[in-house]
Amino acid sequence: MRALVQRVQRASVDIDGRRVAEIGPGLLVLLGVTHGDTAAEADRLATKVRALRVFADAEGRMNEPLGDREILCVSQFTLYGDARRGNRPSYVGAAAPDVAEPLYERFCECAGAARGRFGAEMQVELVNDGPVTLLLESR
Repeated sequence: MRALVQRVQRASVDIDGRRVAEIGPGLLVLLGVTHGDTAAEADRLATKVRALRVFADAEGRMNEPLGDREILCVSQFTLYGDARRGNRPSYVGAAAPDVAEPLYERFCECAGAARGRFGAEMQVELVNDGPVTLLLESR
């Protein structure tokens, strides 16, 4: 399981021109699921995301966890795209939807995340909050 985590001032997801989720200050998580990922890994990764100390403390250092801020999670199978050969990425590393969707939903539940719609064509809008983007992997 891979998560691209961005600290944001705000983020939202639209589907077919309709806003389905939005958050204020917090984290935008793009989540990819691969073969062999488990519910336990989804739980651990969600707990890790909530505990990341990437917000400024009273002295301006990145030392505070999420706290009362929000998370928006979007499914992103392309995190397992492989473009090492040729110009057209291969997505064989991504888990099939029947495997990935329950793990995506479990991650969102454990993280307390607002979410897009699994498998939908989504428009994601965000305003970054500083240069904070992390790639996390469950193994």
